[in-house]
Amino acid sequence: MNALAPLEPSPIEPLHLRVVWLPDDTVRDVYVDGDRITFEPVPGARTVATAGFALPGLVDAHCHIGIRRGPKPIESVDEARTLAHTDRDAGVLAIRDAGSPYPYPELVGEDGMPRLIRAGHHIAASRRYLRGIGLECEPHEAVAALARQAKLGDGWVKLVGDWIDRGKGDLAPSFEPEILTAAIHAAQAEGAKVAVHTFSEEAVACVVEAGADSIEHGTGLAPDLLDRMAERGIALVPTMINIETFDDIAAGADVKFPRYADHMRRLKQGFPEVVRAAWEAGVPVYLGTDAGGGIDHGLAAEEMLLMHEKAGIPAAEVVAVASWRSREWLGLPTDLGDLVVYERDPRADITAAREPAVVILRGRLLKAPK
Repeated sequence: MNALAPLEPSPIEPLHLRVVWLPDDTVRDVYVDGDRITFEPVPGARTVATAGFALPGLVDAHCHIGIRRGPKPIESVDEARTLAHTDRDAGVLAIRDAGSPYPYPELVGEDGMPRLIRAGHHIAASRRYLRGIGLECEPHEAVAALARQAKLGDGWVKLVGDWIDRGKGDLAPSFEPEILTAAIHAAQAEGAKVAVHTFSEEAVACVVEAGADSIEHGTGLAPDLLDRMAERGIALVPTMINIETFDDIAAGADVKFPRYADHMRRLKQGFPEVVRAAWEAGVPVYLGTDAGGGIDHGLAAEEMLLMHEKAGIPAAEVVAVASWRSREWLGLPTDLGDLVVYERDPRADITAAREPAVVILRGRLLKAPK
């Protein structure tokens, strides 16, 4: 394969690739027929790859295309589209948007857009979160607010479980345990799964016990919680690329909030071991970059590298959880017409994931060799 050339979205035509199909590690003839992958020959299919390593597209399971640098809410659907395209061009063909202050339901299903699974507007405590980003609630409002968001997303909601409490000078749960628990149960009763942001030890223990569906970040996870998560199938989306910024956050807080600053540094230092221990305990671990605001879009490969090099998860496992396992977790059919091809095997060298050679999304060829 040669250098890449981005293409205008092509008409949907049958496509053929002869590649190593990574989900089963077999050289296969893969056909894309409309928005469907098949291994049965499709007459008239155009061959677009005769070598390489293919998978069903990466998944960023913690991404924010409704937030831009600042962090600030986006101001138009076009901004969301542009951010999503940045991820798409890096091989991310499905996104779970873990909270957006700007709604963009019209992008769901749009040609050229990654598969979108939206969590609505994240619920946070009043004056205890990034200004203008979360839907800030008083304690008596939180349960009903999260239940309402269950009707506005695509099967997920986002709850901010903790943040700095300036009165205490450290991380603290956003709400009392009974409110966090009631909010989780109320959203689940409406048919939604609940993703919970946690950094601290106290908050994550509460929401794991309450039965949250996924823990976002999870820096405060203690070993005794991991078996409980594995038993219940509670996922961890560690966003290691975001946790790498904790030193900068701490430096900015040293003067006014030294206890918080020290806590954040300790959480960052121990986090690779937390992620490794979670994986070894059988906790479902998925890839998420937390792109939006402080983290640029298009960095899924860098998150994969951190999961492998810092947390010690085998490269083949990282590739699996970044692709087909995440798709299964999020309920995406396994035969959708999405795939990415790499010249080099990312299981042998994860940096190969930085360089997608072929991108096919919703059955259309979006990137191909020159």
